[in-house]
Amino acid sequence: MSVDRELPVWRSLLYVPVNVEKFVDRAHTRGADVIQLDLEDAVPPGEKERARTLVEANAARVRRGGADVVVRINQPLSLAVRDIEHSIGPDVDGLAITKADGASHIRLLDELVGELEVRRGLPVGHTRFITMIETADAFQRMDEIPRASPRVVAMNIGGEDFALDCEQNPDEEVLLFPKQRMIIAARAAGVMPLGFIGTVADFSDWEKFRAMVRRSRRFGFDGAGCIHPGQVKIVNEEYSPRPEEVDFARRVITLNAEHAAQGRGSFQIDGKMIDIPIVERAQRLLRRHERIREREARTLAAAG
Repeated sequence: MSVDRELPVWRSLLYVPVNVEKFVDRAHTRGADVIQLDLEDAVPPGEKERARTLVEANAARVRRGGADVVVRINQPLSLAVRDIEHSIGPDVDGLAITKADGASHIRLLDELVGELEVRRGLPVGHTRFITMIETADAFQRMDEIPRASPRVVAMNIGGEDFALDCEQNPDEEVLLFPKQRMIIAARAAGVMPLGFIGTVADFSDWEKFRAMVRRSRRFGFDGAGCIHPGQVKIVNEEYSPRPEEVDFARRVITLNAEHAAQGRGSFQIDGKMIDIPIVERAQRLLRRHERIREREARTLAAAG
């Protein structure tokens, strides 16, 4: 049974190395729902200490266009704690917990974050978590990890690291089952599954990329990380209901109300049988459509 929790609208999460000024400076213009300031893979070991001191100022800068801000922190714990101490503040909305190990790992970080929120005058729970499944061991505990804290709003599989740990090739065919299993675990826990069915690394063919994103949405993903600004617009579009889907959903809701008033539980539209699951799917699609519109209105107001 899924857990009810308020989830943000995070379709596109643009990775930005927190220590690379030219990327930070333009991040707020890219149109991403989330700017993901990276302290992990994008920052070499010798730069990590300096990079974490940049989080507070750069988080305020990159959110100027209305984006939320997530900081991707390091593992092991010694690095994670220092990253978190520099990341908890009013301009950081969440942390991406790399190499999530299990429920106890998430609860430990939850406790640390809560103490820092109190100390810094933030409401407890201000900082959300994205849990990243990147090892075979964590995969076996994937059902417990997102339930470990109400801060968890999303989960994904770090394909490269997961495949490395499993001694697999990180291609679409190999990762299909793990990603499908993650989507089911995320939905059961009431959190967003993030990611793509295919690879995010190839952005040489934008139409091919769009087709992959559209296919990914069919599998149930709500959003995904973007490693190139050109991916953001496509991801936002493809992880939003299309106009024809919205129109059809509205027809379903309207006709369902009319037939319900006549005591009928099912009916047809264009030769297709409409019953309770299809009505519920239409309702969910319209709720998501409205939340995306609200988010885009807030973003427009912030930008201008």
